Amino acid sequence: MTVVTAASTAAATDSLDIRPWPDTVIDAVGHDPRSTYVEQFWLGILGPSTTWLLRRLAAGLEARPSGFSLCLSETAQSLGLGHKGGRHSPFVRALSRCVQFDLAQPQGDDTLAVRRKVPPLNRRQLARLPQALQESHERWNTEQLRIPAVEHLRRRCRRLALSLLELGEDLEGTERQLHRWKFHPALAHESAAWAWKRHQEARAEARTTPPGGEAA
Repeated sequence: MTVVTAASTAAATDSLDIRPWPDTVIDAVGHDPRSTYVEQFWLGILGPSTTWLLRRLAAGLEARPSGFSLCLSETAQSLGLGHKGGRHSPFVRALSRCVQFDLAQPQGDDTLAVRRKVPPLNRRQLARLPQALQESHERWNTEQLRIPAVEHLRRRCRRLALSLLELGEDLEGTERQLHRWKFHPALAHESAAWAWKRHQEARAEARTTPPGGEAA
């Protein structure tokens, strides 16, 4: 099953079911599609249409962690993409590029599993960027190495906690899982509390935002 087939099948009802695609490694080391890293370094690889689509899907999964129904025509229009022309339409091409770069995968006739995080660029992808961006990426990596190890650990713990909550775990279950992964109890408690607060804020915002629209 390809994304083109899935999108073509879903076109009959103008919707595609979006589901999370969990990955403990990428969820821990990857970048939010709405982050500066993705905008600065992945944009030239994915192209603007696919990048904006990923951002829209990430926002949808943050608001509805178990998944949601994506209105194809409405989403295409809101992103300024054409949806007519079947598999050759700009919108379907954007969906296809998500799959091409292993950021999404079709599951069944009308379902697309999407990663919540975008992995760091690999060497082959980095080589496709202009020299100035390659140098900027190198500086970014150098700056990351200067961040104290404890701060890296805190960020990783928080990202994992948020991923667990988005997958449906509750606050206590999230903290217990962090303990099982050998995080210090104090760090597990702080990270779970931080992620819970952010998760609740996203859900509250979703309740005040019409599907496909902006918050009032």
